[in-house]
Amino acid sequence: MRWATFQVPSAPTERIGVVRGDEIYAMAAGPRLIDLLGDDGERLAAAGAKTLASPAEVVRVDRVRLLPPISRPPAVRDFMTFRQHIESIRKSQGLELPTQFFEIPVFYFTNPHALVGAHDPVPMPPGCQNLDFECEIGVVIGRDGSNLEPKNAADHVVGFCLFNDWSARDVQRNEMEMRLGPAKGKDTATTLGPWLVTKDEIEPWRRQMGYDLEMVVSVNGREYGRDRWSNAFWSIGEIIAYASRGTKVCAGDVLGTGTCGNGCLAELRTRDAAAYPWLAVGDEIVYEVERLGRIANRIVAGPPLIPLRP
Repeated sequence: MRWATFQVPSAPTERIGVVRGDEIYAMAAGPRLIDLLGDDGERLAAAGAKTLASPAEVVRVDRVRLLPPISRPPAVRDFMTFRQHIESIRKSQGLELPTQFFEIPVFYFTNPHALVGAHDPVPMPPGCQNLDFECEIGVVIGRDGSNLEPKNAADHVVGFCLFNDWSARDVQRNEMEMRLGPAKGKDTATTLGPWLVTKDEIEPWRRQMGYDLEMVVSVNGREYGRDRWSNAFWSIGEIIAYASRGTKVCAGDVLGTGTCGNGCLAELRTRDAAAYPWLAVGDEIVYEVERLGRIANRIVAGPPLIPLRP
C-alpha cells in the first residue's frame, strides 16, 4: 500500500489515506500514520483494507497538500552508505576514503521539526550561498527494537519514502572545522514524500544491499544525476542494527540511507563546477525513485542571518 499524509485546502487538519492511482481514499480526521505502527504491519494493513472498502471521502492527489508521511517522527538519523558519493568528494580533496567507512555506517541526527512535504517550498538557509540537494531513501521503522542483529533488523521496517537532505554546504564546512556536527548546515529542511510505500510493494526488487530501483534527480528540467539504490555499500539491516546498538529504534523513526552516487552537487561539482552551480532562489529540484514516487521542491528566499553578537 501507499499511505499519504495530507491536508485539503479548506482545512489545515492533518489527514491520512491510502493512495490508489491519482486518488486518496481518506480516513476520517484523527489518527496519524504513526498511530497505526508498532507491530509487524497488521494494524496498518487492516486500516488500509477498511479504508479502501469504506473511505470517509475520496480526494484527488493533485488537490491536496502532501505532508511528510510521518509528520513528526521520534527521531531522524541520516547515514552514509553509498561509496561513490563520499569517495568522489574525498578524492577531489586529495583524500583517501576513511577506513571507518568500511567498519561502520556512520550517521548523524537531523531535525525532525524541519520536515517538508513533496511539493512544499524550501527556504534558503540563513547566510547560505552554497545550497545543495542530497538524494536518499527514507527507511521508516514500524516497531521498536534494541540491539538488533543485521540479519533480522530489516524486519522492523514498515516501508519507505523519498528523502531529500537539503544542505547548506558553506555553513556545514565552517561549523565542522570544530569537528562537531553537521548542525545548522543541515537544519533548515528535509523533504520526505510523496507517501509511505509499504515494503511488500517493492519486495520483488529487493537485493542484498537495497532494492534494484533507479534514483534520478533533475534541476529546472535538466537531468543532473542517477544511480540505483542497490549500489549502497551498507544494507538496510546493517544500518538499523547499528542505529539500535546500545539504544533503541522506535516506531516512526526515519533513517536516511545517505546520498546516492551522482545525487548531490558536492559530488557533481568535482567534475565540472560550472555545469552544476549551487542552488539559487527559483530553482526547482525534482527527485524520482522507481515505484516509490516523485517529489518536486522549489527554492524560495529564506530569513536573513541574525548575528549572534554585534
